Amino acid sequence: MAEDIRGALERAYQNASIIEGFHITPKGSMALRDMVKFDFLQLIAFLSFSDGTDMRQELDFIKTYLGYDFDVARLNRFKYERTGGKDFINTPPRSLTYFVQADVSQALTPEQKAVKRAKPLVDAFKLLGQAFIACNDEATQAEIANLTNYSIMLDNYLKKYGLYKKDKNDPLKDIKAKAKANGKNAESEEPPKDVDTLLEELNSMTGLTSVKQDILNLVNLIKVRKMREERGLKQPSITLHLVFSGNPGTGKTTVARMLAEIYKGLGVLSSGHLVEVDRSNLVVGYIGQTAVKVSEVVEEALGGILFIDEAYTLTSNKGEGDFGQEAVDTLLKAMEDHRDDLIVIVAGYPDLMEEFLNSNPGLRSRFNKYIFFEDYTGEELMEIFESMCKKQDYRLSDEAKEYAAKFLDDRARQHLENYANARDVRNFMEKAISHQATRIVGLTDVNDETLMTLEKVDLETIQL
Repeated sequence: MAEDIRGALERAYQNASIIEGFHITPKGSMALRDMVKFDFLQLIAFLSFSDGTDMRQELDFIKTYLGYDFDVARLNRFKYERTGGKDFINTPPRSLTYFVQADVSQALTPEQKAVKRAKPLVDAFKLLGQAFIACNDEATQAEIANLTNYSIMLDNYLKKYGLYKKDKNDPLKDIKAKAKANGKNAESEEPPKDVDTLLEELNSMTGLTSVKQDILNLVNLIKVRKMREERGLKQPSITLHLVFSGNPGTGKTTVARMLAEIYKGLGVLSSGHLVEVDRSNLVVGYIGQTAVKVSEVVEEALGGILFIDEAYTLTSNKGEGDFGQEAVDTLLKAMEDHRDDLIVIVAGYPDLMEEFLNSNPGLRSRFNKYIFFEDYTGEELMEIFESMCKKQDYRLSDEAKEYAAKFLDDRARQHLENYANARDVRNFMEKAISHQATRIVGLTDVNDETLMTLEKVDLETIQL
């Protein structure tokens, strides 16, 4: 890990020297290499908790990787002076602004712009922060939350300039997590997807702001735990089983599928697949058969995530002859027996999920991490609709776009009983395509523009 950190820092310094040759930084300013190093130090100071405890490990980390010889008093003073303001967490590092300028500059030659350098610098900030948190005797949730919020700020800054995704032309490989072999032939297994790429896919999804933050926080926590494990340090006790609460169509299954792949990339799971079930797949109306069925489903999910939709239905019927509780009891035992290679996510409406967790003390202790999926706004629904159109080679006329935006906004605001968020958009899209096909099928002169364009008339009669 030490080599990974040094490699990431040296790469940032080398890129700083290259960018300085582009004459982007103002004359008389600090050398960009020194600016990068100073910004690294500010992040470390921001993450440090100088509360009077033994900080030798943190101070040694600063000296080893950044070359600054601090004592506790000086670090406290630097932290207060440089990162104590409320704007620090919302302000991109000065050095990063110059890296971004270089990446988007139109004045550079094609050769000079061939490699993007801002994203690797952001990756270096994240890796340095994770390693710093992992270096001390106790990594706190507050430290990890601070790093998560800082990372989100950096990512949003790159997104603003279209630089968030990794440069495909970058000749240097990003650091990848190793997957557990789990007794299988590692050479025959599909290599895990890059975690950063998966996070990019997650962050490209419409809405889900708090969900993305919660997932990134989990990723940072796992990465820090792995670093601490490599150093032989104590590990905080955590559970990775999750509760996804939210209304239909808010992306719970999609995020669960992506999370399975992320966990594989981090080495938490051996295969990273998702098995999606509901009550009908777990509960059988015969004595003893429910436990067998649950065991079969668990066996299928080993190495990945078992996603139980509408999980509250397992305990909602307390009548005689219902075997939902047997399913829960069998599931809890399986979660304990396979705790090293099985993650369970239970999902459903917020209020009903609370009732589900309160129905059994074992459930509450196993599932103590909640991720809430908010309903989409009308603007977000419209963004999803336009994305669906683009993926299927359709476009909206100006009148159709105006009508769709109002229709979906009204749908989100009214929040009728059958409102289903993104599922409504999918149904809206399917009906629009059907209406368009009916409208143009009898035309004699049909060109590509006609085939691709959805008109207002195709949308006006749609009912959901």
